Amino acid sequence: MKLSTIALVISLSFLVESSTSQDPNTDASFLSDFFSKMGHSSISTSTSVCEWTGVTCQANTDSVTRLSLSGLGLTGPIPESTIGKLTKLELLDLSNNSITSLSLDIWELGSSLKFLNLSFNSITGSLSNNIGNFGALERLDLSHNRFTEEIPASLGSITSLSLLNLGHNRFNGSFPDAILGCKTLVFIDLSDNLLEGSVPNDLGNALKSLKVLNLGGNRINGRLPDISGLVSLTYLNLSSNSIQELVPAVFHQQLETIDLSNNQFQGHIPFVNLTSLVYLDMSMNEITGQFSDGLDRFRSLKHLNLAFNKFSFQSFPSVGKLSGLEYLNLSNTSLTGQIPSDFSQLASLKTLDLSQNYISGQIPDFSVEDLQIIDVSINNLTGQIPEPLEKKIPDMQKINFSYNNLTVCGPHWSLDDYSTAFIGSHNDCPIAVNPGHMKNMESKRKRLGLILSVSLSALCLFLGLVCLFLGLRKRSKPMEVKQVSFNKEENSMSGPFSFQTDSTTWVADVKLATSVPVIIFDKPLVNFTFSDLLAATSNFDRGTLLAEGRFGPVYRGFLQGGIQVAVKVLVHGWTMTDQDAERELERLGRIRHPNLVPLTGYCLAGDQRIAIYEYMENGNLYNLLHDLPLGVQSTEDWSSDTWEEDKNGDNMRNVQITPEGTATWRFRHIIALGTARALAFLHHGCIPQIVHRDVKASSIYLDDSMEPRLADFGLSMIAGTNPDEEISNGSPGYKPPEFSDTVNPSAAGVTTKSDVYGFGVVLFELLTGKKPLGDDYPDSKENSLVSWARAMVKIGHGSSIIDPKIRDTGSEKEMEEALRIGYLCTADFPSKRPAMQQIVGLLKDIEPKTTKD
Repeated sequence: MKLSTIALVISLSFLVESSTSQDPNTDASFLSDFFSKMGHSSISTSTSVCEWTGVTCQANTDSVTRLSLSGLGLTGPIPESTIGKLTKLELLDLSNNSITSLSLDIWELGSSLKFLNLSFNSITGSLSNNIGNFGALERLDLSHNRFTEEIPASLGSITSLSLLNLGHNRFNGSFPDAILGCKTLVFIDLSDNLLEGSVPNDLGNALKSLKVLNLGGNRINGRLPDISGLVSLTYLNLSSNSIQELVPAVFHQQLETIDLSNNQFQGHIPFVNLTSLVYLDMSMNEITGQFSDGLDRFRSLKHLNLAFNKFSFQSFPSVGKLSGLEYLNLSNTSLTGQIPSDFSQLASLKTLDLSQNYISGQIPDFSVEDLQIIDVSINNLTGQIPEPLEKKIPDMQKINFSYNNLTVCGPHWSLDDYSTAFIGSHNDCPIAVNPGHMKNMESKRKRLGLILSVSLSALCLFLGLVCLFLGLRKRSKPMEVKQVSFNKEENSMSGPFSFQTDSTTWVADVKLATSVPVIIFDKPLVNFTFSDLLAATSNFDRGTLLAEGRFGPVYRGFLQGGIQVAVKVLVHGWTMTDQDAERELERLGRIRHPNLVPLTGYCLAGDQRIAIYEYMENGNLYNLLHDLPLGVQSTEDWSSDTWEEDKNGDNMRNVQITPEGTATWRFRHIIALGTARALAFLHHGCIPQIVHRDVKASSIYLDDSMEPRLADFGLSMIAGTNPDEEISNGSPGYKPPEFSDTVNPSAAGVTTKSDVYGFGVVLFELLTGKKPLGDDYPDSKENSLVSWARAMVKIGHGSSIIDPKIRDTGSEKEMEEALRIGYLCTADFPSKRPAMQQIVGLLKDIEPKTTKD
């Protein structure tokens, strides 16, 4: 009896266990395994798989047909033998997770899959050609991942595809001609990749159903073919490429959105009869002619941006018929005359930018209720701000009326409004209007005076202590220097080797000087070592010191065989591993351009990374412009020790650059154009793109032909990898406002537009002969070259600030135009600064003509 009872219990237990366990080859088991391995155990698997979150099954079965798991926090690679085994799957949505790679068996989903969305993950590597296995796929979205290499040609075999979104990845190569075989495509987004080459000529004939085409943010160049055959196209985005030419009648009438901004389009605006157009952006190109004629044809426009082109001078267009306009940007479009009164008819207008033109007269009566942003700065406007607009100012998001001849009185405006949005305007407020405001201003002046008095006292005390310290230090320095000397035999001794300059002490932690190799790219068979660098620089003696820059000291040296080099010690380079530093230096060594100082070699000496450059005989631009000696290339810390006599008793003050013709407009233009070409090459010709981060006059050297050579490109990666460090964000006087006005400068993001700002400062230096900081600026309260030069250009006094040395050596009109280019480059907002490619074109337009005797 007992035995039979026990047997019954065992049998029942077995049946219960069998009923609750899952068959290892069912969709339920595959999904359960998927959730557990992807770090999401909160999914309830106690019920039928068809009741799980995001799961849809085939009718009356447990076969999963739809899996929607967007934003569930799934992490890591997709495991094998999980979702790749769901043979009936038609829809797979794993978007907005943290997936890093795909499983090998995911391609086995085969012909049943119709919808695949893996967007907004972190998937790396190339996209497999197996994507062609999904022959029934209709919608494919792999955007916002990290896919690399070329887009596979097998996509062209998916003839049912209607949506293709591969945007925001790192795909390279040319535009994938294979997708022209997907005749049913309605939506294509390949934006923000690294695609090169040109748009296929057959695009217009191949995709008759295409409605959306987005190729923005790539490296596509050449000529845009005739795409008028895209008869269904309503959205076209080719922004931020390098396309240069449009063909006539390229656009079809039904287009609603056209974004061709930030390219190199030339010629005239080719748009005719685009009556359906809602959004048009042609800014940041090289378009010429006029745009005012026929603008009223675009009755449906809501967004119009034509800023920063090469338009000829033209009267302000009539825009009253564009009644639905919400955004209007005509900044820097050579507008003249007065703002027409029909502006008040733009009832929907929210943003208006008319800055950097030649507009005169008074601001018309704006009664636009929704206006939130207005910028009419840098014009010739006069009179007062209309009362309806004046009342709206406290509630608006952004205003700028600066650098006009306006008369303002806004008693309820903040001090910030006065100090930033009305620069150069006349204050017409009587004291009685706002006595409290005037009292606050007076109180502020008194506090400022007290602060300045205390600060000056503290500064004098500090300078006295510094002088005392330097005096004591000089007395003890000879003994210290003797202790750090080496002879040829000592170069083989064990380290560490310690070196000291005026402001830097660095140590090469090298066990044996002859055991550390020096790589010279052009002489791979020559076995140089660290001991050769010691000999070449007299053991890094101060007598061979050229500069003490932000990255570290630079020495002049002579390697065996008569190779003259500049040896730069990157004292911050320890933040990178040896392998990473070696890889980065090798890459920089392959970058060559006629206007770049070439990196000829390197040495990894313990924690120090030493970069070896071709020596530039004629010093740098900063020294040339400001009459400083060749022997000490510019530095932010001009220590008096650096000016001492050398061992031969020659005072380095007497060394000057005096080649004939350097103090001419032609020479300064050559320097500006060569430097612009170098930066354009770094920004647009290097893969990956290189942002210099520290464009300044002392980084521009002059070779033996007096041609400009930009130095220190790419060093920020090695000599300061932490973007929070000051070393990564430019030099005083050359820093753009986005770095100076924030607590954390790196939050603004270092971009190519940061380099453009630095170039603008250099251009002002070339034209005025003044330093970025520290010089006196006549008849001005400004304390920097940029603020002074911009103010003078704004009020039409550009000719008065041209360097007297070059004033009579060329066309004053050309020099004034160069000042205006500098003005554009130093705009407060990065988005308003032109690209370096455009700057090259602008400088070439004012190139001095060669005269024949």
